[in-house]
Amino acid sequence: MDASFILSVISRWAHVGTAIVLVGGTAFYRLAVIPALENDSTDLVERIRSRWKKVVHLGVPIFLVSGFYNYFTMMPKHEGDGLYNALLGTKMLLAVFVFFVASALVGKSPGTQIFRDDARKWTGVMLMVAAVIVGISGFVKVRPLPDAAAVAQPAE
Repeated sequence: MDASFILSVISRWAHVGTAIVLVGGTAFYRLAVIPALENDSTDLVERIRSRWKKVVHLGVPIFLVSGFYNYFTMMPKHEGDGLYNALLGTKMLLAVFVFFVASALVGKSPGTQIFRDDARKWTGVMLMVAAVIVGISGFVKVRPLPDAAAVAQPAE
């Protein structure tokens, strides 16, 4: 096994592991914590948010670094593959949206208070967008590589 293979395995593991923690944590927050704390003290909500903020702020850079590494190592296999590039571009844009909403939900800025005031809605939106991202990821991972001749010759 060469170093690039080991690095690719570590990067994929970091990417998928981070997704499991952040999406799973968001699902737990949306489905269990928010309903349980609806009429509870804001002190408890703030303590939970403060702890979750550390996980979000660590997870986003791990996602970015591992995601870009995975993308750049896969690019040569998909050179000229328009569908792959379109789907990965869509996935990246959706991920930026999720990162923004996640950061807004754990932040303290007055400009993002609207997200925290309706955390039930925004965590639901995040989970739906995350499901789309996972769907795109799964599709591009198992999709057969296009024929090299078909990629080189654009359809008329």
